Amino acid sequence: MTRRALDGRVVVVTGASRRIAIGAAVARRVVADGGALLLHSWAPHDAEQPWGADAGGAEALVDELRAAGGRVEHVAADLADPAAPAALVDAARDAFGHVDAVVANHARSSAQTLEDLTAAELDLSYAVNTRASLLLVQALAAQHDDARPGGRAVLFTSGQYHGAMPGELPYIASKAALHEVTRSLAVHLAPRRITVNCVNPGPNDTGYADDEARAAIAALNPGGRWSTPADTARLVGWLLGDEADWVTGQTIASDGGWSSR
Repeated sequence: MTRRALDGRVVVVTGASRRIAIGAAVARRVVADGGALLLHSWAPHDAEQPWGADAGGAEALVDELRAAGGRVEHVAADLADPAAPAALVDAARDAFGHVDAVVANHARSSAQTLEDLTAAELDLSYAVNTRASLLLVQALAAQHDDARPGGRAVLFTSGQYHGAMPGELPYIASKAALHEVTRSLAVHLAPRRITVNCVNPGPNDTGYADDEARAAIAALNPGGRWSTPADTARLVGWLLGDEADWVTGQTIASDGGWSSR
């Protein structure tokens, strides 16, 4: 039998509450590549957003992945809780014996301009987007067996470093912090054979845009279309595999040339 890229590896993927979105696509890629998976979701956040929660949600995704032969466990947790990141890594260790990689795909979305800005939303966005991602990497490193190959942390940023996003200040401030911290984490963990990289998925069609917005972005993008969750999952899958073991400290845009305009 041909060895798959993630055979024997265990991956934690956060933010997979909606089957149409990036977290679900990454989860499918992990399973297709042979990895065992701890899937995280938090549907109440989606229920607060204009796009709403996925009625089937993470439970239906788990059923799908198990039907495809995946070794999958699921934990629903609010990553605003400072104990939640370590609890996810502990749950993966309990289920599979160890953890090789974390993919911090989760995000709290918030639309606040400077005039609307509140301390409460800033604190919550930093807690979920920035603090939880850092604590996930900390928990990964704390239990990592440095003799094992495949230590990986994949963070997610947004497009704030390519263009202004004045209507989403708490979101972009917390995502910008992840972009900037990637290099420092990578240097710190390189001696332990753990790579740390950050992904910017570009304008990504995860079900939140209307037809007018889809057409406008596609017309502006040199690639002629929106990014898709599958595009992002292919990049993440590569970063998790052995072929990317000399790539660390990078923020990589998978956006069809959007950020190069």
